[in-house]
Amino acid sequence: MSPNLPDVVLWSIPAFVLLTVIEIISHRVHPDEDAAGYETKDAATSITMGLGSLVFDLLWKIPIVAIYSGVYALTPLRVPVLWWTIPLMLLAQDFFYYWSHRGHHVIRVLWACHVVHHSSEKFNLTTALRQPWTSLTVWPFYLPLIACGVHPAALAFCSATNLVYQFWIHTERIGKLPRPVEYVFNTPSHHRVHHASQGGYLDRNFGGILIIWDRMFGSWVPETDRPVYGLTKNITTYNPLRVATHEYVAIAKDLKTASSWSERAGRVFRGPGWQPQQPASVPAAATPEPTAEKVA
Repeated sequence: MSPNLPDVVLWSIPAFVLLTVIEIISHRVHPDEDAAGYETKDAATSITMGLGSLVFDLLWKIPIVAIYSGVYALTPLRVPVLWWTIPLMLLAQDFFYYWSHRGHHVIRVLWACHVVHHSSEKFNLTTALRQPWTSLTVWPFYLPLIACGVHPAALAFCSATNLVYQFWIHTERIGKLPRPVEYVFNTPSHHRVHHASQGGYLDRNFGGILIIWDRMFGSWVPETDRPVYGLTKNITTYNPLRVATHEYVAIAKDLKTASSWSERAGRVFRGPGWQPQQPASVPAAATPEPTAEKVA
């Protein structure tokens, strides 16, 4: 029997709208010249991407639910949905979210999905809504939870809770919080680093609800310099279709010009910035010095 759990995303929509309006007003009333702030076209693109992701997620849910249900039916393990197991499932989901998030930064075909969320040069609450339309790449990371007896509906609840939590950390209007909070939880300060494009900030702070996984696995960096948001090479478009697909198009172009199967594999499965090793240049043959006899 499927557990009866609330749709936390649906219930959170009024709060999303209210907080976004408050943030927009705060930028108007107390502008910060150094903050990325809001830009109408950018915010509209982020909202459009979020609405589109809801539609595409319904489509991707069909095969994912089928796979999860099959694995759940085969495993003899069962995790009951009780008041004390839900926090444990949330903790486990957050752990696997960390590895999913990290994987989507270091494997290019996965990055092609996740890059959508990083494509804005702004950082505000609408940025949280800029979600990919190809989230089919996420499901393998959570198979261990299903195999351990977590019901697919319980996993969906935990994933939605994680997503809702991350909404409020997409803001420049909240500074650093008290040290105990910053040490344990993902905060706006940590997530500003994650969205920054500076070299020292790249591929850092992957946590969802908790930042302890980054501290444990060496990917945590504190916020020191003011972040510069966006990509290392920005796409400069507000077209939702291009935002959703630009990295897939780039991969296709690289595959077309690749000269070997190893290069093709690298273009897909290595990091986003990977380049094939160039063959060592052959040094030019040294010109022999003229002998005395030849000079004469």
